[in-house]
Amino acid sequence: MYTILKESHNGIGMLLLFLLLLVIIFILVRFLLKKPFNKSVKVAALIGMVTMHIQILIGLILYFLSPLGMSNFSGESMGHTISRFYIVEHPIGMLLAAVLITIGYRVTKKINLPDTSKYKKLLIYYFLGFAIVAYLIPWFLWS
Repeated sequence: MYTILKESHNGIGMLLLFLLLLVIIFILVRFLLKKPFNKSVKVAALIGMVTMHIQILIGLILYFLSPLGMSNFSGESMGHTISRFYIVEHPIGMLLAAVLITIGYRVTKKINLPDTSKYKKLLIYYFLGFAIVAYLIPWFLWS
């Protein structure tokens, strides 16, 4: 069970990074071409947000099951860079990224905002979420 969750978390993480990049590019192109903010933009943003939430859910389950997560929490492990990364930095940062992406999606629900404002806010929040996810992926595992 643990191995399946861990591999799923790794695979969905790469998929999430790719999807967020595609969503950002899609939104940016529509914004630059001055296209109206329509359902296709909302659907693209929703796909990015749902994927992020699935990833967070699997990550939270792993946090409590993994020997690198909550069970490893101690004062001594805070002094170890990789332990601190898995116990504090990675989970907190990913939760922050999920919150930013969710806020970005919620902006699209506001009817009274002009299209350019919706595009700008969506791009800012999704880009910040993307940057945090890209920064906090444990790339050192693949080097």
